[in-house]
Amino acid sequence: MTAAHPPERGNRYGWAFAAIWLFYLGANLHALLNHPGGWARTVGLAALAGFAGLYLVAVSALRGLRRDVPSRLRADPPDPAPHHNARLWAYIAALLVLAALQIPGAGHHALACSVYIASIALMGLPLTQAVPFAAVLAVVTELLSRLVPGWEDNGYGLAVLFACVATYGIRLAAERQARLRAAQQELATLAVATERARIAADLHDILGHSLTVVAVKAELAQRLLDVDLDKARTELRDLEALARDALTDVRATALGVRGISLPGEIAAARQALAAAHIAADLPGATDEVPTAYRELFAWTIREAVTNVVRHARAAHVEVRLTPALVEIVDDGTAGPAPATDGQGLRGLRRRADALGATLTVGRRENTPGFRVRVEVPS
Repeated sequence: MTAAHPPERGNRYGWAFAAIWLFYLGANLHALLNHPGGWARTVGLAALAGFAGLYLVAVSALRGLRRDVPSRLRADPPDPAPHHNARLWAYIAALLVLAALQIPGAGHHALACSVYIASIALMGLPLTQAVPFAAVLAVVTELLSRLVPGWEDNGYGLAVLFACVATYGIRLAAERQARLRAAQQELATLAVATERARIAADLHDILGHSLTVVAVKAELAQRLLDVDLDKARTELRDLEALARDALTDVRATALGVRGISLPGEIAAARQALAAAHIAADLPGATDEVPTAYRELFAWTIREAVTNVVRHARAAHVEVRLTPALVEIVDDGTAGPAPATDGQGLRGLRRRADALGATLTVGRRENTPGFRVRVEVPS
C-alpha cells in the first residue's frame, strides 16, 4: 500500500496524494456511525478524525525530514538523525493510541489503521527499526482478527505485509532517485572545476607566450629609440598588435571557443625568435601532420619557444617536424634549464597523455642546449 508516498523535495501536494488513501477508513466510519450512541461512538469518531489528521501530519513530517537532512536520508542505508527518529516514533505511538480508541465502537474494522501505521514506519524509520516493528504489527493484527470473539478476518495482517512491500519499493525508488540527483550534481560540480582548470591552463600558456614576446619587443624598442626611431616605431606597432591578439585569445579561451593552429604557431615562433635575435630553423609545411595531432604539436612549439626566449639565451633553435613527432632543440649555454614541472610543461604533458603521446623534456646529450620532444604512437 502506498499510503506514505515518498515526499520529494519541491512536491507541495504530497499530503493530497496521501489523503486519497484515507478512503479505506470508510469502513471504520460506517461501523462507528452504525454503533449505538454512547461514549464508544463519540470517542471512536473523534479518534478516527484525529487518526486521519495525524496521518497527514506524519506524511508531511516525512517530507520535511527529507528536506532538512537529505544527506542522512540518502545514505545507504538511510540514517535519519536521532531527533527525527524520536519524532516519527511519537507519531506512530499516537496513531496506535488513536487506532485503539476506535476499537470499542468500530470493532475489527479498526485494524485497518495498522496498514497506515506500518506504511509510515517503513517510509521514515531506519530499516533496522522499521522491519521488526512492521513484522510485529502484522502478526498482532492477524492474531487479533482471529482470536478476538466476534471479529472477522478480513486479511488485515496480509494487507500490512503488502503495504510494507509496496512502501519499501517506493522508498527504494525515492532513495535511488535522490542518489542519482546527488551524482548528477557532483558531476556538474566536477565539470565546472575541470573547465576552470582548463581555462586556467590555457590562459597560462597564452599569456606566457604573448607576454614573453611583448617583453622582448619592448626591450628591443627601448634600445632602438636612440638608434633608429623608425624601427622603434615598428616594434611599438608590433607590441600593440601583440597585445590586441593576446586580449582576443584570452576572451576566446574564456568562452571556450579558442583553438590554435600549427602553421600559426610556427609563424608566431619565427616572429618571437627574430625579436629575441635567435636564429631559427623552422619547418615550412605542416600538411603531413595528421589532423588529430596538429593542435598538440602547436602547443608544443608554443611552450618550447616561450621557454627558449625566457631561459635559454640560445643563439640557434631548430624545430623538427614529422607526421609522428615534433622536436624543438636549442644551443643555449647560459642560465639554468627551465623547470620540467612548471605549469606550462604540466599542461603540455596533460595534452600529450590525452592523445597517448610521449613527452620528453631535458638537456641534450653531449651537446649544450635543451630539448622538448613529443612523439605520437605510430
